[in-house]
Order: sequence, then structure tokens, then C-alpha cells
Amino acid sequence: MNTRRLLPVALVAVGVLAGCGTPPARDSLVQARADYSRAQANPQVTSLAPAELKQASDALDRANGASSKGEKGELVDHLAYVAKQQVAVAEEAARQKAAELAIANATAERDRIRLEARTREAELAQRTAESSRRQSEESRRSAEASQRSAEAALREAEASQRSAEAAQRQAAAERQAALDAQKNAEAARQQAQEAESRARQLEAQLKDLEAKKTDRGMVVTLGDVLFDTNQAQLKPGGLRNVQKLADFCKQYPQRKVMIEGFTDSTGSKSRNQELSEKRADSVRTALLGMGIGAERMTVRGYGDSYPVAGNDTASGRQLNRRVEVIVSDDSGNIPSR
Repeated sequence: MNTRRLLPVALVAVGVLAGCGTPPARDSLVQARADYSRAQANPQVTSLAPAELKQASDALDRANGASSKGEKGELVDHLAYVAKQQVAVAEEAARQKAAELAIANATAERDRIRLEARTREAELAQRTAESSRRQSEESRRSAEASQRSAEAALREAEASQRSAEAAQRQAAAERQAALDAQKNAEAARQQAQEAESRARQLEAQLKDLEAKKTDRGMVVTLGDVLFDTNQAQLKPGGLRNVQKLADFCKQYPQRKVMIEGFTDSTGSKSRNQELSEKRADSVRTALLGMGIGAERMTVRGYGDSYPVAGNDTASGRQLNRRVEVIVSDDSGNIPSR
């Protein structure tokens, strides 16, 4: 058995044995592995479409490798999607070849039946002729029987013709299905390429925003230097960063943002809460002015909660005075704190 075909199954086993030591596989990768296992267990696929199944195995290897290396979820999803499409191509190729074999067998069987029918007719005619020579009345009856047989043969021939025409129509339909499958595969490849291009663009734009990946999604941090002390009005430098964020939101209209304000522990709880809310709302107001719809934004103020550094030093307090903008996934979902 080909060792490379066993590799995706081996990777699944390794993932199970690793237990809590590694993160669980993404749903897309689990589904791709299941699809490949189903195709590999199908004798029709392994015997009629080995090359296509090998391509699916290679695609799944790449997806498993990306997952084991801790690559980004979007990349793992993309590679898993490609593997699923390769499995579908292998299964469709096997079905097409099986259909072609069935048509060939049906044609041979039809010819055999026709030959047997003609042989039977010839034998019957010979017996009828011999019987006719022995007795004229029996010859007449035999002639009538021959006429009936001829009519039956004609009906059988007509039925055979109709069957042949039906087989031709079926063959044409299967050829068309194969062409449709090829077109679908090409469309899938194009979609995969477009998805990869969008992923690269998204990564470049988030990098320009200095976004960081967290459990809640990509987070853009607007630091204390973008606001005056104890003020909620954005400085010009802060507006430039917000403009980058607005451009990103315009390019990806399916994504939403959660704007969260924070302060250090200096001052009263009520004052810190108020200031954190005003700073977060200042970012929201700026995004509104740049054309981002209010329905895509949610604002929260947390005061001096959730510090990212100690409040016992000036540098630590400066890091805690911030506004964080969490970018949703493509479905607009943002996990809560």
C-alpha cells in the first residue's frame, strides 16, 4: 500500500494520541480527513481513479502540515478546502469511469442477445421447413408460427433499437455530467485562488494596522499617545490610524468591530469608567465620520479593568491607557470577554 496515502490517516492518529498537548483540528480539516478516508475506502475510487486520489492525498498532507505547524486558521481552512475538492474530483472521476465500463458491458450483452435471437430464429425456420416437407397442413401451421415469430422478432428488434437509443442518450448525459464536473472543478480552483489572494491582502492590511491575533480575533491597539492626558479627543496621529481602520472596514464590509476603552488605575473608578467610554466613543465617532455604519460598531468602556501592565510605573500606566479595536470574523462574530 502507498505510504503517502496512509499519511493523512497517520496524522489523524497522532492528533488523537497527542491529547491535550496540541489544539484540536479545525472543523474544515476534520471534514477533509473524513472525506479522504471515505474515498480511500471505496474500491471503485482506488481502482479507477488512483491518480486523482493521490492528488487528494498530497493536498491533505499540506493541510495537515500547516495545522501541525500552527499556521493561521484561514490558511488551514483553505488547504483543507482544496483537499476536499481534490477528493470530490477523485470520486467523480471514478464514477465517470465506472459508467463508461457499464456502457461497454451493456453494449456487448446487447449484441450477444441479438445473436442468440437470430440463431433461435434460424433454427426455428429450419425445423419449420423440415416439418413442411413432411406434411402440408403442418407446413401451413408452421408458416403461421413463423409469421408470428417474425412479428415478435420485429418487435424485439424495435425494442433493441429503442434500448440502443436510450443507451446513447445515457452516454451523452454522462459525458455532459463529466464536463459539468470538470467545469465545477475549474471553478473550485479559481475560488481557491481568489480566497488565497484575499487572505494575503487581509494579512498585509492587518500588518499595516499592527494588529495582533488573539483568542477573540485580530486586535488593533490605539495607545495613550493618541490622546491628550485625561482627554478623549483623538490627536491627528490617532486619526491617521483610525483612517487606516476605516479603509480596512470599507474593503471588508462583512466584518464588524468592537471598540473597547481602558484607563490606568489613577483617579476614581467612576472617572476612569467615564474616560474609557468617552475614548472608545471618540474612535466610534471618527469611524462614523469616515463612512463606517453604526450597525457595524459596538462600544464598551472598562475603566481600569483588564490592565496589560502594572500600574506601579509610568510606563505600565501608559500601556494600560488604550483603546482596543477587535475585528470580527467574516460572519461578523466577536467572542465576548
